[in-house]
Amino acid sequence: MFESVGALTGSPWIYAVVAVFVVMDVFLPVLPSGVLVITAATAAAAGTTTAAGAAGAAGQVAHQVPDILLLMACATTASVLGDFVAYRLAWRGGDRLDRAIARSRRLTTAQERLGAALSRGGGILVVIARFAPAGRSVVSLGAGAAHRKVKEFLPWSALAGMAWAGYSVGLGYFGGQWLGATWLGAAVSLLALFAAGSLAALFVRRPVPAPAAAEAAAAL
Repeated sequence: MFESVGALTGSPWIYAVVAVFVVMDVFLPVLPSGVLVITAATAAAAGTTTAAGAAGAAGQVAHQVPDILLLMACATTASVLGDFVAYRLAWRGGDRLDRAIARSRRLTTAQERLGAALSRGGGILVVIARFAPAGRSVVSLGAGAAHRKVKEFLPWSALAGMAWAGYSVGLGYFGGQWLGATWLGAAVSLLALFAAGSLAALFVRRPVPAPAAAEAAAAL
């Protein structure tokens, strides 16, 4: 994948590809959107290093390709957009989707935990779940199916998108700067991403305490 993304780093298409992958990841969690973002950021680190060397020789200003801030903004926006689309679809899903969620212990548990968190005025679960495998899908669908208010869900979704995008881009870019923009830098960055995902998954899957479950049920 590193070579494939590297071929796109000189073109604005890299932002479109990242946006599509990140948006669709909420519906198809198997898509490696985090891998793509990290790889693009690592390629940016390589481009910056190469450009800096060329600029030093030619006396010109170096440019990042792709631009790190634009890459992070693109990933954040696509993350929030995907969350909101999944949220609205679940909101309007009807009886079939409600029955599917009721049959899924994972979705039901996440819905209870999310309801309890939002009813207490906090939504840190939304942020943490963004790093867990399929956690984004579970939380967005659960919030929509539970008919949580947009003002309760969307700000936390935006914060989650910013945190995930910043972490992923930072891993790829600084990993490439410190370890070299090679497979080693990308591999270490991906391991750090997967480690964060594993910790987030453990948190999301913790049993819901009885009082919190009762509070969530009352809120729904």
